[in-house]
Amino acid sequence: MGKKYQTMKDTTITVKPLTRSIGAELHGVSIAEASRDDALFAEIKTLLLKHKVLFLENQDCTRAEHVGFARRFGDLEDHPIVGSDPENPGLVRIYKGPDTRKEQYENAYHCDTTWRECPQMGAVLRCTEAPEVGGDMIWVNMVDAYNNLPDDIKAQIADLRARHSIEASFGAAMPIEKRLALKEQYPDPEHPVVRTHPETGDKVLFVNAFTTHFTNYHTPARVRFGQDANPGAGLLLHYLISQAYVPEYQVRRPLKTNTVAIWDNRCTQHYAVQDYWPDVRRLERAGIIGDRPC
Repeated sequence: MGKKYQTMKDTTITVKPLTRSIGAELHGVSIAEASRDDALFAEIKTLLLKHKVLFLENQDCTRAEHVGFARRFGDLEDHPIVGSDPENPGLVRIYKGPDTRKEQYENAYHCDTTWRECPQMGAVLRCTEAPEVGGDMIWVNMVDAYNNLPDDIKAQIADLRARHSIEASFGAAMPIEKRLALKEQYPDPEHPVVRTHPETGDKVLFVNAFTTHFTNYHTPARVRFGQDANPGAGLLLHYLISQAYVPEYQVRRPLKTNTVAIWDNRCTQHYAVQDYWPDVRRLERAGIIGDRPC
């Protein structure tokens, strides 16, 4: 089935890689147990850094155990738009059904909360109610996306920085007063287009659906005349964002009830496929506070 790892407390984890690029299944382990076991958690974290997203089935745990496991990685944060479980701060409820069909926020390749100065380090997501058909999620390895860029593109973007916006995404459908208040609360941060993963040292292509524009594109090295600036920057940004669409960098996974996905938000993007109407999909996600990209 896959490679087996023995932890200090005689728990055997079987690891089954899902693609050459990204993703692995873990068998023989529960996040409830890992929330209380230092050695087991350390092994899971090591596997996460290697595979970037991990999947565990049949995780019939409590919300407290879910949150307790996620807190092993760091403090959790709520989302200003999506509701959280009132008894478990930091556990965001992503409940979708027929009454939310017109909501398209999750239906794009994105990296969570890059509209924050310090985007999430990662997340632990559990499916509490799966649709009968559909409702897969896709994760993308943005290290491979960077590594496989042409050398001239790598040189062109080495020093580029870009803005990321909650106003232009979650706030877009709000009345203007609420939208501007949201932007005032979360001003558009500026992040490097290529970030360095703080634990692995990998270079990561770090633009996504929340990215609105480059902030330092208009320089003599890139622009001959002023009219070069907008089309040149826009086409380049579109090209970079589209790298997440490449199937060779992806893993696609159906989410059954009690499936848990753990991902490293610093080097991946994901896409929640909305193809299950009129069924319901209920996901609960614990988002872990990250550091400032550099």
